[in-house]
Amino acid sequence: MDWETDLGVVRILHTTRRGAASAMAEELAEGAGSQGVITVCALYGDIGFSGPALVSADTAQPPLEYEAQWGLVTRLVGHPLPWWPSELRRSDVISQWTPGVTVTIAEVLPDERESTLRKAASFWWPDDAAQTALTDLANSLRNQRISSLNSEIRIFGEHGAHPHGDPLYIAARHRTEGYPLPRTSDRDVLAAGWRTIASSRFFEAYEPLEIGMHCDPGLLPFGPHTEVSARGPATRRWAQQLAPCAPTALHAVLANDAQDVTFYTDPATGIPVVRKGSSRQGAWVFLAPLRLPDRDARLRSVILEDTVWIQTADGRIYPGPCTPGDHLWWGPGGGDQPTEAALVISQLLDDPGAEVSLADRWSQAPRGLTKLLNQSHRYGTELPRAALEYARAQQDNDV
Repeated sequence: MDWETDLGVVRILHTTRRGAASAMAEELAEGAGSQGVITVCALYGDIGFSGPALVSADTAQPPLEYEAQWGLVTRLVGHPLPWWPSELRRSDVISQWTPGVTVTIAEVLPDERESTLRKAASFWWPDDAAQTALTDLANSLRNQRISSLNSEIRIFGEHGAHPHGDPLYIAARHRTEGYPLPRTSDRDVLAAGWRTIASSRFFEAYEPLEIGMHCDPGLLPFGPHTEVSARGPATRRWAQQLAPCAPTALHAVLANDAQDVTFYTDPATGIPVVRKGSSRQGAWVFLAPLRLPDRDARLRSVILEDTVWIQTADGRIYPGPCTPGDHLWWGPGGGDQPTEAALVISQLLDDPGAEVSLADRWSQAPRGLTKLLNQSHRYGTELPRAALEYARAQQDNDV
């Protein structure tokens, strides 16, 4: 938008794209004429002292960008300047504005993720739960964006103007009718739907599953994404327990467009596994289990090798179970402590088949086990059950 002032024309670009002010000023300076524009201002994306922060560049010196005050530009123009929230900062919305119009009611358009989910929901699925799960997540993403939009309007409306000047002129808002969009409260139905999508071999399942795993990984019956080197002895032993299988959508997400891949399932835990590369320099990628399969298989030892491996008394080996969003690690943490691994190991010492929980891990993790795991250990170190139980029984300074 171009605004006439006593100093000349000030052009405001309603974008937060980095370098936009300088690029436009340079384009105007190199053209047949600058159209009377002396300064180009672009939004910085934050709040300044007297309104939305502006990055400016003069057509006389385009490469030199500097901060300009919204309140100063407002005084030069002679009346409040319109401002659009980011989700409504589109040409079709801005072009509707004319002086005297108070506010435009506009719709937040679906983004790429929402469009992908709604397109997938229109596909044929073997059960209704998959369609319900896809629609629910699409509605959730739309509601989140509208909530963010309303929060942005509130924050800029309350703080985005000069303390002693006019309030910020918000030129567009989202309609309120029909919002928020309905959600499904039955987590069991949603979990069943995502299991159907994850186990599907339809091409249409890949992209929505990738979105779903990013947004709410807890809806799948697996733990966190884990990658381990193929050269580790514990990994090689575990690999012998795996069964080759045809790839599912979940395998495809784990493969992440890698070329030399093979697909497996761990029959004991049911977790999906992908082998990347065929040499010893390759890697195994999988989702950790939430629990070990045998409640009667006593924990014999823990092996520290890329992740925490659990070896049971019957000689089998498993990746350590873990909750989504967490990960198992050890060693000096630079101020952090491996409370996740300490608490998981403690729970498995008591009940090998329990579904692990990391709630309140900072207060619940045994201090002695945490201190033991917080030390440096050689790759592949095996900690026998007796050492783990002894550490768990100790206080910090006794380990």
